[in-house]
Amino acid sequence: MADGREIDQGTPGGSARREHERRRAKREAATRKRHPHLGNFLLRVQSAPANETAWDTGAAGEEALAAHLAKTCPNVVALHDRRMPRSRANIDHLAVAASGVFVIDAKRYKGKIEVRKPFLGRPRLFIAGRDKTNLADGLARQQEAVRGALATTLPEMPVHACFCFLNPAGQPGGSGLPLIKTLSINGFPLLYPRKLSKRLNAPGALTEESRRQVAELLAHAFPRAAG
Repeated sequence: MADGREIDQGTPGGSARREHERRRAKREAATRKRHPHLGNFLLRVQSAPANETAWDTGAAGEEALAAHLAKTCPNVVALHDRRMPRSRANIDHLAVAASGVFVIDAKRYKGKIEVRKPFLGRPRLFIAGRDKTNLADGLARQQEAVRGALATTLPEMPVHACFCFLNPAGQPGGSGLPLIKTLSINGFPLLYPRKLSKRLNAPGALTEESRRQVAELLAHAFPRAAG
């Protein structure tokens, strides 16, 4: 970069990891308070609730995707766990590639992933039989926020958005996506890591210097989530 400073790329999965630790600490403290003599024993034999482990699962997915991108997309500048202005939501990953900016929502769900298209109404995203269409609404807000941040200085910059599904622990056979056909919901492709890398490595107009300049703008507009 021209001024010699490094871009703060953030910590993959940092927000989810902190939330998991906060919930675990709260549960453990409550258990010990309710059961002063048996608390430690109960914590060893009881499983953590799903609303706690989901944060650990999410953090692991973001960490794994960041490692994958670092290995397979060396010419892409990636930012991780970015704070959305005026929102409690975070953007998992922003990647600046030769073909433009990619807003990436990393997911690590168990079960079959499918897009159902009813005769009337908009398509719906289902994961393990549960309606998860709201995920696409959240990704649309992230994409629009990134477009807005670049509108003044780089109004013509392509801003893509996609989901990337990682194989969850204990599920054989991949992430739950079909291996050949690429599904999409509201124009957002549902990818697994290898397909995402292929898109990020596609040729485009942005030079290495331009990619770092765009990444610097994005890092300022979407700072790392607070620790």
